[in-house]
Amino acid sequence: MIRKAAFMQVNPDKHREYEKRHSPIWKELQQVFNEHGVHNYSIFLDKETSHLFAYVEVESEQRWEAIAQTDVCKKWWAYMKDIMPSNPDNSPISKSLTEVFHID
Repeated sequence: MIRKAAFMQVNPDKHREYEKRHSPIWKELQQVFNEHGVHNYSIFLDKETSHLFAYVEVESEQRWEAIAQTDVCKKWWAYMKDIMPSNPDNSPISKSLTEVFHID
């Protein structure tokens, strides 16, 4: 399993809305995650800075990257762009992190 982590951000006045939109996540998006080998996906919020920390385990980098090309992912990004900083393609601005330590 490949462990991935990233930082993102939510607009300071949209913390509750961000959580609301994920509770629950769309069934269609959950299905895409399942079909693309995504496991243990969590997102954490630092309320003081509005930073988001995302952690996910994936079976394959290629399958993970393919999610961005699905219609439901593109629709999700468009749905979320009004509450978080986004790129021109509506994907959230994010910064990947490099794993430096792990213990089971």
